[in-house]
Amino acid sequence: MSDSPFWVGVLGLQGAFAKHLEVLERCRAPARLVRTAEELEDIAGLIIPGGESTTLGTLITRWGLAEPLRARAREGMPIMGTCAGLILLAKEIVGSDQFRLGLMDITVRRNAFGRQVDSFEQDISIKGIAGGPVRAVFIRAPVIEEVRDGAEALAEVEAGIVAARQGRLLALAFHPELTEDTRLHEHFLAMVREFAKGG
Repeated sequence: MSDSPFWVGVLGLQGAFAKHLEVLERCRAPARLVRTAEELEDIAGLIIPGGESTTLGTLITRWGLAEPLRARAREGMPIMGTCAGLILLAKEIVGSDQFRLGLMDITVRRNAFGRQVDSFEQDISIKGIAGGPVRAVFIRAPVIEEVRDGAEALAEVEAGIVAARQGRLLALAFHPELTEDTRLHEHFLAMVREFAKGG
């Protein structure tokens, strides 16, 4: 770890990583982009942002990050995956053999709500998040069709499960970085602080 109490990384290979950095700055959390295995070693938590999941998977493989990411997850380092990041956390992806980290006991379906023009916003209640519903922004979003073993569903809409947790892994089908509400990032940061303190 650095001289700071902890550092939070945002995977900076492709996708909406800049917006996550902005939210972390608003939360006063020390944050940096992560693009290499060496940079991955110096953080206490990682956000895998939305983007294009197949492209992200290709870049993770190309940059030699797959096994280091899995190793950090096994150590208990918190990881939050949003939209494409959720897809990469899953063990199973319906109708696809694309790369995935396979860290969470969930089955996901890509583009569950349709094309880009079918993007929408909806207020949802999320287990463990106080203060009322969260405004969720869905953009070509996946849905979790099944949770198994240690995974737990945290929020659902009509199409299926849109938030789940397994240990210190948090999967969100939507984009919390695109609203002014920082509660989900704060929730994740609480997990990071616990890990950084050796909890």
